[in-house]
Amino acid sequence: MSRAPTARLFVAIDPPAPIRHELAAWARLAVAGMRGGERPDGARSVRLLEPETMHLTLCFLGSRPVEELAGVVAAVEGLAASGGQLALGAPLWLPPRRPRTLALTVHDRHGELAQLHDAVARAVSSAIDWQPERRRFRAHITVARLGRERSRGRGSSPAQRALPPSPQLSFTAREVVLYRSWLAPGGASYEALAAGSLEASSSESSPDGDGLDSGLGAP
Repeated sequence: MSRAPTARLFVAIDPPAPIRHELAAWARLAVAGMRGGERPDGARSVRLLEPETMHLTLCFLGSRPVEELAGVVAAVEGLAASGGQLALGAPLWLPPRRPRTLALTVHDRHGELAQLHDAVARAVSSAIDWQPERRRFRAHITVARLGRERSRGRGSSPAQRALPPSPQLSFTAREVVLYRSWLAPGGASYEALAAGSLEASSSESSPDGDGLDSGLGAP
């Protein structure tokens, strides 16, 4: 009996191209400054991500039956939610115990990113039989992935001192994108299937907002 076809899906925010290129430059600097002993335990190689593959994942749906695609596309395109001003934060290794990725945290001043995450999760779970992960949402953008050696050890805490300060950049979330992930030995590639525009948030016009549109600037 043949297995029903599936699609590996996630919903994300795409940082503007200038932000992604700045992130790629930071990742190159961070990796160049690492010595073998400063990498997380067991890491043997580091693969830098291309700028066009960098994104902020809001919801990872996993492998879903292809017949659900129409429902997920409609949910993303019909999303009623606002964006907001997002700022890059500190670098971090994920997961902390046995790191597989190097990432930078993402913050928003008014808590709108968590609200957007919840809105996407509600829209998708209403469209298909899917439930979001129970673990706490941690907004981040992955910039590099680690190759690993076989090891029986538990792994040590990453050496944060090996990483340069993160770039002080911010941008506005304007839309969410539904992606299909295609896995390959050299790394995943992503196909955009749908996009939903985000409404302007109150923080973008408030007196204490930084007024950034999609460019670079201090958070």
